[in-house]
Amino acid sequence: MPKIAEIEYTPNPNAVKFVLKEAVVVGFPKSFPNAETAEHDELAKGLFAVGNVTSVFMQDKFLTVTKTDDKGWPEMLPLLAAPIRAAAGAGGGTGAAAPARIFTKIEDENDPMLRDIRMVLESAILPALAADGGGLELIGRHEKQVMIRYVGACGSCPASLTGTLVAIEGMLQKEVDPEIVVISV
Repeated sequence: MPKIAEIEYTPNPNAVKFVLKEAVVVGFPKSFPNAETAEHDELAKGLFAVGNVTSVFMQDKFLTVTKTDDKGWPEMLPLLAAPIRAAAGAGGGTGAAAPARIFTKIEDENDPMLRDIRMVLESAILPALAADGGGLELIGRHEKQVMIRYVGACGSCPASLTGTLVAIEGMLQKEVDPEIVVISV
């Protein structure tokens, strides 16, 4: 049973981050962009069942819920707390931290540019996004174009398509290749 340590508002006014006392995911993060994708995950399914939930993102000891504009957080938070508290923790309730590995979409160990991009994302960008209840998936690359998909609070945040994208691109240009272009898909 994950206990809620904190509830944090994110830069996205429709997303809230629940910081938990134990892990809800061990290994790769889980992203549920709609109720249909949550069918086989009891916690995500329970959160969507509350109503007005548009996405759920889980990573290690936090989860982010994004909602519609129809209801305010004061009304939603108590409803969301119930399925979180009722859920089983990941990893047998050990509270163990999830491994740092993030990317699942593309694996090419022989691509030095992808290796360098992953290193920058994992060391500098993903921790910053996770602090605000979000993350990103590396979808792929074509020459010097890097495709990413935002998840969690970042998935529908207005800042993700402007300032955040520019910052990610700038960091990758500085650390990997000055001609990299980052595209959000």
